[in-house]
Amino acid sequence: MAKRVAVVGAGVSGLASVKCCLEEGLQPTCFERSEDIGGLWRFTEHVEEGRASLYKSVVSNSSKEMSCYSDFPFPEDYPNYVPNSHFLQYLKMYANQFNLLECIQFKTTVCSVTKRPDFAVSGQWEVVTLHEGKQSSATFDAVMVCTGYLTTPYLPLDSFPGIHTFKGQYFHSRQYKYPDMFKDKRVLVVGMGNSGTDIAVEASHLAKKVFLSTTGGAWVMSRVSDSGNPWDMVFTTRFQNMFRNALPTPIVSWLLARKMNSWFDHVNYGLAPDDRVQLKEPVINDDLPGCIITGKVQIKPSIKEVKENSVLFSNTPKEEPVDIIVFATGYTFAFPFLDESVVKVEGGQASLYKYVFPAHLQKPTLAVIGLIKPFGSMIPTGEVQARWVVQVLKGLHTLPPPSFRIEEVEERKQNKPSGFGLHYCKALQSDYIEYIDELLTYINAKPNLFSLLLTDPRLALAIFFGPCSPYQFRLTGPGKWQGARNTILTQWDRTLKATKTRTVRESPSSFESLFKLISFLAFLVAIFLIFL
Repeated sequence: MAKRVAVVGAGVSGLASVKCCLEEGLQPTCFERSEDIGGLWRFTEHVEEGRASLYKSVVSNSSKEMSCYSDFPFPEDYPNYVPNSHFLQYLKMYANQFNLLECIQFKTTVCSVTKRPDFAVSGQWEVVTLHEGKQSSATFDAVMVCTGYLTTPYLPLDSFPGIHTFKGQYFHSRQYKYPDMFKDKRVLVVGMGNSGTDIAVEASHLAKKVFLSTTGGAWVMSRVSDSGNPWDMVFTTRFQNMFRNALPTPIVSWLLARKMNSWFDHVNYGLAPDDRVQLKEPVINDDLPGCIITGKVQIKPSIKEVKENSVLFSNTPKEEPVDIIVFATGYTFAFPFLDESVVKVEGGQASLYKYVFPAHLQKPTLAVIGLIKPFGSMIPTGEVQARWVVQVLKGLHTLPPPSFRIEEVEERKQNKPSGFGLHYCKALQSDYIEYIDELLTYINAKPNLFSLLLTDPRLALAIFFGPCSPYQFRLTGPGKWQGARNTILTQWDRTLKATKTRTVRESPSSFESLFKLISFLAFLVAIFLIFL
């Protein structure tokens, strides 16, 4: 009899988990508290409890070739960076292609997930759900938690003295949907992550004045990188990753700063991070420097005090009048349906082996998918996690004993620098390629570059020097996809098709013209010398 698996949440990781279970002959049942799939990528006019919320203008920060499921590319006519409405449509195409909807129970909230009395032997879980006011219970052989980490807003009001005396409007960025509310207002956005900068830029088109307050600064980068290519297709390659990881961290940090400052000098714009050794997640925004240089957005330090109609910033004597404060202060995460004895969250992280399995459980039959912040796309990361979990559930891969897992988790929490490569400032952050390759190794799906170099050198070179796109993860092993090779070799064609919507005759480069001129002159000189 096929093992029954409960999947909590029908967002990007939940859909991948359901598909992975079906591929390996397991029987998944997915519980989704809302009325449709999509999770974060499904825009709604109002905030829904327990579900991630996004604003109308959200566009993906990773390109379509780098953020798709590994055996299901985005349609080639999609833009390289995908608006949320297109992204949701893609997820629906994925669900329909692999018949995932029949495994999903909508408008069903998971109330609790608890161990069965015989858990030490069976590893089974009791899952209690609520649907249209009716509570029910069922037994599952395993549980895959795919609820994400963007549902519980972090709003530390006690850190802002005087906030309760403020007569204007203030709210967390989770509540933001449209910029109309900022018309002719003086707006302060607190927090310089992706949401904070997006909101500040949008507000600048309508507001009277916009301030963006940051405590530690951040690197800001554009989606458009060298030669107009998507940033992640240039940055995320196996060659570059190997090169970075071979260099001492101070040198890598210096090279990164140099690259970031090649767009604009972050010091001159008041944005440079205070800590330039530990890497904080860069902010991706194409418009912020333009807003700063035209005076539409002013960068400010941390808040010293909030008054009735104004704000006083640190190290600045002048009070700035403010009508609206938006706190883009991030999120915390929790698992209200799980007892702390199963998964305990402390200091913004959970004790999960390889960011997936509760380290102390004797029976590894519960997994958390997507609770990680790789320097890369979340979709292929969550998908590879799910593929590994399914192999563990089937007994095809065995985890080390709990004592070993606990030791590794504690070591990771200390976040000690290795001295080489990028050093991430938070324990949830990780090296995308290294992490993915480690999980692929567990399921025998990591591409063998040395073997490919002998049998298929063109593909080997594309894998090593080209973008580390998700299709690489389907070249071999369980779930091998026959279309992976061709999709890798044509990824740049699809990337350019999205931008080359007008045929332009390419003129010869100045170097080519100069080279031809020099060659012609050399030919004339040779003829002259011959007949001299």
